[in-house]
Amino acid sequence: MKKSDTSQDESASELISKRIADLGDWRGETLGRMRKLIRDADPDVVEEWKWMGTPIWSHDGIICTGESYKKVVKLTFAKGASLKDPKGLFNSSLEGNVRRAIDIHEGEELDASAFKALVREAIALNKAGKSKSSKKAKS
Repeated sequence: MKKSDTSQDESASELISKRIADLGDWRGETLGRMRKLIRDADPDVVEEWKWMGTPIWSHDGIICTGESYKKVVKLTFAKGASLKDPKGLFNSSLEGNVRRAIDIHEGEELDASAFKALVREAIALNKAGKSKSSKKAKS
């Protein structure tokens, strides 16, 4: 994590916790719930704070971002177009070649086990890409 991406006294995790608390409504509750599911799916997940205040969850590359808007909490998976989504969680940014997003509106519940499966699949994809690039570097 670069110092320029966070305030000098707060870690990314602290800034994400602060964002969740500052939202103070269903969006904070939703972002907090999704954060817990990400951490449950991957206890080694790295929390980052980038792009002027966007929570990022990474493991061998970005898994997803967590943005909050007036009417939606958006979780954008960096390589979502390459992930299997048998439960149809992706409902936004479907036209892109790389990213896919999940928009959660007030009162909506997400299938927790399907979401955690997406997180784990994103990590596996990141690890596979990392091992390919390290093999190329060794050649």
